[in-house]
Amino acid sequence: MIQNTNFSSYAWIIAAAAAVLLLLPAPGPCGQWQRVARMIGHQDAVAVAAPGGEALYAKNAEKPLVPASTLKLLTADTALAHLGADFRFATEFYLTAENDLVIKGYGDPLLVSEQVAAIAKTLAGRINEIHDIVLDDTYFKTPIGIPGTRADSTQPYDAPIGALCVNFNTVNFKKVNNTYVSAEPQTPLLPTARRRIRGCGLESGRVLLSSRKNENLIYAGELFAYFLAEQGLKPKGKIRAGRADPQADRLVYRHSSGFLLTEVIARLMEYSSNFIANQLLVRTGAEIYGPPGTLEKGVRAVNTYARDVLGISPTVVEGSGVSRRNRMTAQMFMPLLADFAPHFSLLSEKNGIFRKTGTLDGIQTRAGYIEKKGKRYPFAVLINTPGKSAEPVVAEIASIVRGLKK
Repeated sequence: MIQNTNFSSYAWIIAAAAAVLLLLPAPGPCGQWQRVARMIGHQDAVAVAAPGGEALYAKNAEKPLVPASTLKLLTADTALAHLGADFRFATEFYLTAENDLVIKGYGDPLLVSEQVAAIAKTLAGRINEIHDIVLDDTYFKTPIGIPGTRADSTQPYDAPIGALCVNFNTVNFKKVNNTYVSAEPQTPLLPTARRRIRGCGLESGRVLLSSRKNENLIYAGELFAYFLAEQGLKPKGKIRAGRADPQADRLVYRHSSGFLLTEVIARLMEYSSNFIANQLLVRTGAEIYGPPGTLEKGVRAVNTYARDVLGISPTVVEGSGVSRRNRMTAQMFMPLLADFAPHFSLLSEKNGIFRKTGTLDGIQTRAGYIEKKGKRYPFAVLINTPGKSAEPVVAEIASIVRGLKK
């Protein structure tokens, strides 16, 4: 058995552990792991390890399967490694000689109404007049198509990403007395959102803002204009796309997000946000390989970290798990979870199980840690058999782990 293994440093030990998992019989009194074995079909897999890294049980552990949203663990782990746990996203504000306010985004996934309102208050103390609002989203290449999403979708999980986005590129609304209103008191219902809502045919809900014709970008400008006007600084001109020129324009404010990267990831895990995951993916790629951020650079960052640091070779085509072209094995999650272990508390917890869930049509996946007496046992359950649930498997594994004497 392998104990106290540093998975992120020794790829050859990881390979040896994989071999052990492949050969491992169902151990324990009364063959207790056989109960788990009966729950795992041909298109499913499981792997469980002790806190020190030694394998406890595996079945089909080397079979590449669709990980769904458990892939977000790999995206988050890569972002933490390259950006740092205390990283904060930035947004820059420039003033031109013509008093145009240029807003340059760097991919902040939590640029929400409350943040925009606070920024407007700060700007009102530094600027006397605004003509146009100019929106610079060139830090990411646009548009960025995410495999597994639909450009013509009205579903929030298909929301487009970009360097300058607000409110996750979505609008939450309802109808009151035959009139559309915002379903969130902190967010006004703005012209671009109203047009989008009228076209969706719904009475209430959340719709996404498309990247077509810069719809989501213009909406961001409208939101800034609204809160600036509330501060007595109403823009006099129009809202348009453009670029900042740091050599000619005056930087009046560089906003640092109110959220640390760890807090962003905690929300990513809690809400399983595809938008946040792919914002992190592309921002990480831009950090490593330089702007503009692209899907290809983000995917390269994740695959390189997986190979060179974790010693695994998944198939990753985007960062959220929405694409069925992503592939991971249950065994690959063991070094990943070992590397992510210092940040286990960022995962959602239920009954002493810290885990990331994943769900697509016909697919259920779970990966995380089972806590026992202050120690955490990493596990991965990949169910790719339609109609089967991952929850009974996780419950059975937790029962067995907590019954172990060691």
